Amino acid sequence: MQPLRIIFMGTPDFAAATLQALIDGPDEVVAVVTQPDRAKGRGKKLTPPPTKIIAEKAGIPVLQPTKIKTEEFKNGLLTYQPDLFVVAAYGRILPPSILGLAPMGCINVHGSLLPKYRGAAPIQWAVINRDKEVGVTIIQMDEGMDTGDILLKSSIITEPDETAGSLFTKLAQLGSTTLLKAVKGLKEGTVIPIPQDHSEATHAPMFKKDDGCIDWHKDAEQLEGLIRGLDPWPTAFCFLNGKRLRLFSPEVVYKDSDFDPGVVIQADKRGILVSCETNCLQIREIQPEGKKRMPVDAFLCGCSIPPGTQLT
Repeated sequence: MQPLRIIFMGTPDFAAATLQALIDGPDEVVAVVTQPDRAKGRGKKLTPPPTKIIAEKAGIPVLQPTKIKTEEFKNGLLTYQPDLFVVAAYGRILPPSILGLAPMGCINVHGSLLPKYRGAAPIQWAVINRDKEVGVTIIQMDEGMDTGDILLKSSIITEPDETAGSLFTKLAQLGSTTLLKAVKGLKEGTVIPIPQDHSEATHAPMFKKDDGCIDWHKDAEQLEGLIRGLDPWPTAFCFLNGKRLRLFSPEVVYKDSDFDPGVVIQADKRGILVSCETNCLQIREIQPEGKKRMPVDAFLCGCSIPPGTQLT
Protein backbone atom coordinates (compact mmCIF):
# COMPACT_ATOMS: atom_id res chain seq x y z
CA MET A 1 0.00 0.00 0.00
CA GLN A 2 1.34 3.41 -1.02
CA PRO A 3 2.58 5.49 1.97
CA LEU A 4 0.51 8.57 2.73
CA ARG A 5 2.03 12.02 2.48
CA ILE A 6 1.21 13.61 5.84
CA ILE A 7 1.52 17.19 7.04
CA PHE A 8 1.66 17.25 10.83
CA MET A 9 0.47 20.25 12.86
CA GLY A 10 1.30 20.37 16.57
CA THR A 11 3.37 22.19 19.15
CA PRO A 12 3.92 20.91 22.77
CA ASP A 13 5.18 17.65 24.28
CA PHE A 14 1.73 16.07 23.91
CA ALA A 15 2.05 16.53 20.14
CA ALA A 16 5.69 15.44 20.05
CA ALA A 17 4.86 11.83 20.92
CA THR A 18 2.39 11.63 18.03
CA LEU A 19 4.85 13.19 15.60
CA GLN A 20 7.57 10.72 16.57
CA ALA A 21 5.16 7.82 16.11
CA LEU A 22 4.28 9.04 12.61
CA ILE A 23 7.95 9.44 11.70
CA ASP A 24 8.64 5.89 12.90
CA GLY A 25 5.53 4.57 11.12
CA PRO A 26 4.89 3.41 7.54
CA ASP A 27 3.81 6.79 6.14
CA GLU A 28 5.81 9.89 5.21
CA VAL A 29 5.70 13.13 7.20
CA VAL A 30 6.47 15.69 4.49
CA ALA A 31 6.23 18.83 6.65
CA VAL A 32 5.62 19.92 10.24
CA VAL A 33 3.65 23.06 11.11
CA THR A 34 4.16 24.42 14.60
CA GLN A 35 3.95 27.64 16.60
CA PRO A 36 6.80 30.17 16.42
CA ASP A 37 9.67 29.91 18.90
CA ARG A 38 8.81 31.53 22.25
CA ALA A 39 10.88 33.43 24.79
CA LYS A 40 11.18 31.36 27.98
CA GLY A 41 12.89 31.54 31.35
CA ARG A 42 14.40 34.48 33.17
CA GLY A 43 16.73 35.20 30.27
CA LYS A 44 13.80 35.21 27.80
CA LYS A 45 15.77 32.96 25.47
CA LEU A 46 13.95 31.96 22.28
CA THR A 47 13.04 28.27 22.64
CA PRO A 48 11.78 26.04 19.82
CA PRO A 49 8.65 23.87 20.32
CA PRO A 50 9.33 20.18 21.01
CA THR A 51 7.85 19.22 17.63
CA LYS A 52 10.30 21.48 15.80
CA ILE A 53 13.25 19.79 17.51
CA ILE A 54 12.01 16.35 16.48
CA ALA A 55 11.27 17.43 12.91
CA GLU A 56 14.67 19.04 12.38
CA LYS A 57 16.42 15.96 13.76
CA ALA A 58 14.52 13.87 11.21
CA GLY A 59 15.27 16.30 8.38
CA ILE A 60 11.63 17.30 7.91
CA PRO A 61 10.78 20.86 6.76
CA VAL A 62 9.32 23.02 9.55
CA LEU A 63 6.80 25.82 8.99
CA GLN A 64 6.14 28.35 11.79
CA PRO A 65 3.61 30.82 10.41
CA THR A 66 2.37 33.74 12.48
CA LYS A 67 -0.80 33.74 10.35
CA ILE A 68 -2.48 30.69 8.85
CA LYS A 69 -5.47 32.28 7.14
CA THR A 70 -3.53 33.50 4.13
CA GLU A 71 -3.36 32.37 0.51
CA GLU A 72 0.42 32.33 0.74
CA PHE A 73 0.40 29.80 3.60
CA LYS A 74 -2.28 27.65 1.95
CA ASN A 75 -0.39 27.55 -1.34
CA GLY A 76 2.80 26.71 0.52
CA LEU A 77 1.10 23.67 2.06
CA LEU A 78 -0.12 22.56 -1.35
CA THR A 79 3.45 22.29 -2.63
CA TYR A 80 3.91 19.30 -0.33
CA GLN A 81 1.02 17.45 -2.05
CA PRO A 82 -0.43 16.13 1.23
CA ASP A 83 -2.86 13.21 1.36
CA LEU A 84 -3.74 13.88 5.01
CA PHE A 85 -3.25 16.41 7.80
CA VAL A 86 -2.71 15.15 11.35
CA VAL A 87 -3.26 17.71 14.12
CA ALA A 88 -2.34 17.35 17.80
CA ALA A 89 -2.41 20.34 20.17
CA TYR A 90 -1.40 22.80 17.48
CA GLY A 91 -2.92 25.71 19.39
CA ARG A 92 -4.89 27.36 16.58
CA ILE A 93 -8.28 26.78 14.97
CA LEU A 94 -7.85 25.73 11.35
CA PRO A 95 -9.82 27.65 8.71
CA PRO A 96 -12.00 25.79 6.15
CA SER A 97 -9.38 26.51 3.47
CA ILE A 98 -6.94 24.17 5.26
CA LEU A 99 -9.49 21.62 6.48
CA GLY A 100 -10.35 20.81 2.86
CA LEU A 101 -6.84 20.98 1.45
CA ALA A 102 -5.93 17.28 1.53
CA PRO A 103 -8.00 14.49 -0.11
CA MET A 104 -8.36 12.67 3.24
CA GLY A 105 -8.97 15.89 5.18
CA CYS A 106 -7.64 16.63 8.68
CA ILE A 107 -7.75 14.34 11.68
CA ASN A 108 -7.10 15.41 15.26
CA VAL A 109 -5.71 13.70 18.37
CA HIS A 110 -7.75 15.03 21.31
CA GLY A 111 -6.93 14.27 24.95
CA SER A 112 -10.39 13.23 26.14
CA LEU A 113 -13.21 10.80 25.46
CA LEU A 114 -15.27 13.10 23.27
CA PRO A 115 -17.82 14.61 23.40
CA LYS A 116 -16.63 15.09 26.98
CA TYR A 117 -14.15 17.94 27.51
CA ARG A 118 -14.10 19.77 24.22
CA GLY A 119 -11.57 22.57 24.31
CA ALA A 120 -7.99 23.44 25.17
CA ALA A 121 -7.51 21.81 28.60
CA PRO A 122 -9.24 18.39 28.65
CA ILE A 123 -6.55 16.62 30.64
CA GLN A 124 -6.47 19.18 33.46
CA TRP A 125 -10.26 19.14 33.79
CA ALA A 126 -10.37 15.34 33.90
CA VAL A 127 -7.97 15.36 36.87
CA ILE A 128 -9.77 18.25 38.57
CA ASN A 129 -13.05 16.36 38.32
CA ARG A 130 -11.37 13.18 39.63
CA ASP A 131 -12.43 11.12 36.61
CA LYS A 132 -11.65 7.42 36.94
CA GLU A 133 -11.66 6.69 33.20
CA VAL A 134 -9.93 9.01 30.73
CA GLY A 135 -8.63 8.65 27.20
CA VAL A 136 -8.04 10.02 23.73
CA THR A 137 -10.24 10.42 20.68
CA ILE A 138 -9.23 10.63 17.03
CA ILE A 139 -11.72 12.75 15.11
CA GLN A 140 -12.25 13.87 11.54
CA MET A 141 -11.98 17.62 11.94
CA ASP A 142 -14.72 20.03 10.96
CA GLU A 143 -15.13 23.77 11.50
CA GLY A 144 -16.30 23.39 15.12
CA MET A 145 -14.27 23.11 18.32
CA ASP A 146 -13.66 19.34 18.67
CA THR A 147 -17.08 18.59 17.14
CA GLY A 148 -16.03 16.30 14.28
CA ASP A 149 -16.99 12.67 13.71
CA ILE A 150 -15.23 10.10 15.90
CA LEU A 151 -12.84 7.70 14.16
CA LEU A 152 -11.36 5.88 17.15
CA LYS A 153 -11.19 6.04 20.96
CA SER A 154 -8.86 4.54 23.56
CA SER A 155 -9.16 4.77 27.34
CA ILE A 156 -7.18 4.10 30.53
CA ILE A 157 -7.92 4.16 34.26
CA THR A 158 -6.35 6.94 36.32
CA GLU A 159 -4.20 6.43 39.41
CA PRO A 160 -5.29 7.82 42.81
CA ASP A 161 -2.34 10.25 42.84
CA GLU A 162 -2.68 11.27 39.18
CA THR A 163 -1.67 14.79 38.21
CA ALA A 164 -2.20 16.64 34.96
CA GLY A 165 1.51 16.22 34.31
CA SER A 166 1.54 12.44 34.76
CA LEU A 167 -1.64 12.07 32.74
CA PHE A 168 -0.27 14.21 29.91
CA THR A 169 2.57 11.73 29.51
CA LYS A 170 0.27 8.70 29.52
CA LEU A 171 -2.26 10.17 27.10
CA ALA A 172 0.45 11.43 24.76
CA GLN A 173 1.64 7.84 24.34
CA LEU A 174 -1.92 6.51 24.10
CA GLY A 175 -2.74 9.17 21.53
CA SER A 176 0.21 8.25 19.34
CA THR A 177 -0.64 4.53 19.20
CA THR A 178 -4.34 5.23 18.69
CA LEU A 179 -3.56 7.69 15.89
CA LEU A 180 -1.50 5.09 14.01
CA LYS A 181 -4.40 2.64 14.22
CA ALA A 182 -6.80 5.30 12.93
CA VAL A 183 -4.56 6.20 9.98
CA LYS A 184 -4.17 2.53 9.10
CA GLY A 185 -7.95 2.12 9.29
CA LEU A 186 -8.51 5.12 7.02
CA LYS A 187 -6.13 3.70 4.43
CA GLU A 188 -7.81 0.29 4.55
CA GLY A 189 -11.34 1.66 4.72
CA THR A 190 -12.07 -0.13 8.00
CA VAL A 191 -12.68 2.99 10.12
CA ILE A 192 -16.24 4.30 10.01
CA PRO A 193 -16.78 7.89 11.24
CA ILE A 194 -19.40 8.13 14.00
CA PRO A 195 -21.11 11.48 14.71
CA GLN A 196 -20.74 12.81 18.26
CA ASP A 197 -23.77 13.14 20.51
CA HIS A 198 -23.64 16.91 20.90
CA SER A 199 -26.19 16.82 23.73
CA GLU A 200 -23.57 15.13 25.93
CA ALA A 201 -20.81 17.64 25.21
CA THR A 202 -18.93 19.32 28.04
CA HIS A 203 -16.22 21.94 27.72
CA ALA A 204 -12.67 22.31 29.01
CA PRO A 205 -11.52 25.92 28.73
CA MET A 206 -7.88 26.92 29.20
CA PHE A 207 -6.76 28.17 32.60
CA LYS A 208 -5.38 31.51 33.72
CA LYS A 209 -2.75 31.78 36.43
CA ASP A 210 -5.20 33.11 39.02
CA ASP A 211 -7.52 30.11 38.55
CA GLY A 212 -5.29 28.20 40.96
CA CYS A 213 -6.15 30.38 43.96
CA ILE A 214 -7.45 28.03 46.68
CA ASP A 215 -10.80 28.63 48.37
CA TRP A 216 -10.65 26.63 51.59
CA HIS A 217 -14.44 26.94 51.94
CA LYS A 218 -14.75 23.88 49.71
CA ASP A 219 -14.71 20.15 50.27
CA ALA A 220 -11.25 18.61 50.59
CA GLU A 221 -11.95 16.27 47.66
CA GLN A 222 -12.64 19.23 45.38
CA LEU A 223 -9.42 20.91 46.44
CA GLU A 224 -7.40 17.75 46.00
CA GLY A 225 -8.65 17.48 42.42
CA LEU A 226 -7.84 21.13 41.74
CA ILE A 227 -4.30 20.90 43.10
CA ARG A 228 -3.54 17.75 41.10
CA GLY A 229 -5.24 19.09 37.98
CA LEU A 230 -3.16 22.28 37.98
CA ASP A 231 0.15 20.46 38.55
CA PRO A 232 2.51 21.38 36.87
CA TRP A 233 0.74 24.45 35.39
CA PRO A 234 -0.60 26.93 36.37
CA THR A 235 -0.38 25.38 39.89
CA ALA A 236 -2.70 25.84 42.87
CA PHE A 237 -1.69 28.31 45.55
CA CYS A 238 -2.66 30.11 48.75
CA PHE A 239 -0.88 32.70 50.90
CA LEU A 240 1.14 32.12 54.04
CA ASN A 241 1.97 35.30 55.98
CA GLY A 242 1.23 37.34 52.88
CA LYS A 243 3.50 35.35 50.56
CA ARG A 244 2.36 33.02 47.80
CA LEU A 245 2.65 29.31 48.60
CA ARG A 246 2.20 26.83 45.76
CA LEU A 247 0.67 23.50 46.75
CA PHE A 248 1.40 19.97 45.50
CA SER A 249 0.88 16.31 46.43
CA PRO A 250 -2.41 16.64 48.32
CA GLU A 251 -4.22 13.85 50.16
CA VAL A 252 -7.74 13.94 51.56
CA VAL A 253 -8.00 13.16 55.27
CA TYR A 254 -11.55 12.12 56.02
CA LYS A 255 -12.17 13.64 59.43
CA ASP A 256 -13.96 16.65 60.84
CA SER A 257 -12.12 19.63 62.26
CA ASP A 258 -12.99 22.25 64.88
CA PHE A 259 -10.82 24.77 63.01
CA ASP A 260 -12.18 27.20 60.43
CA PRO A 261 -11.49 26.47 56.74
CA GLY A 262 -7.92 27.29 55.78
CA VAL A 263 -6.51 26.95 59.29
CA VAL A 264 -3.46 24.71 59.80
CA ILE A 265 -4.24 21.86 62.20
CA GLN A 266 -0.66 20.63 62.33
CA ALA A 267 2.52 20.79 60.25
CA ASP A 268 5.16 18.08 60.55
CA LYS A 269 7.20 15.71 58.38
CA ARG A 270 3.99 14.17 57.03
CA GLY A 271 2.88 17.50 55.59
CA ILE A 272 0.62 20.46 56.36
CA LEU A 273 -2.83 19.36 57.54
CA VAL A 274 -5.40 22.03 56.70
CA SER A 275 -9.04 22.28 57.70
CA CYS A 276 -11.51 22.56 54.79
CA GLU A 277 -15.25 23.16 54.65
CA THR A 278 -15.67 19.38 54.70
CA ASN A 279 -12.87 17.02 55.76
CA CYS A 280 -9.20 18.03 55.78
CA LEU A 281 -6.34 18.17 53.31
CA GLN A 282 -2.76 17.04 53.84
CA ILE A 283 -0.27 18.94 51.66
CA ARG A 284 2.99 17.04 51.27
CA GLU A 285 4.90 19.32 48.88
CA ILE A 286 5.06 23.10 48.57
CA GLN A 287 6.88 25.82 46.69
CA PRO A 288 7.46 28.95 48.76
CA GLU A 289 7.64 32.27 46.93
CA GLY A 290 11.00 32.68 45.22
CA LYS A 291 12.13 29.10 45.98
CA LYS A 292 12.01 25.65 44.43
CA ARG A 293 9.40 22.97 44.98
CA MET A 294 10.23 20.92 48.07
CA PRO A 295 8.80 18.41 50.57
CA VAL A 296 7.09 20.08 53.52
CA ASP A 297 9.55 18.59 56.01
CA ALA A 298 12.43 20.31 54.16
CA PHE A 299 10.63 23.65 54.44
CA LEU A 300 9.94 23.10 58.14
CA CYS A 301 13.66 22.72 58.83
CA GLY A 302 14.01 26.49 58.48
CA CYS A 303 10.50 27.77 59.08
CA SER A 304 7.72 26.62 61.44
CA ILE A 305 4.00 26.72 60.74
CA PRO A 306 2.25 26.63 64.14
CA PRO A 307 -1.22 25.09 64.55
CA GLY A 308 -3.85 27.79 64.14
CA THR A 309 -1.99 29.54 61.29
CA GLN A 310 -4.47 30.88 58.72
CA LEU A 311 -3.77 30.15 55.07
CA THR A 312 -5.47 32.84 53.00
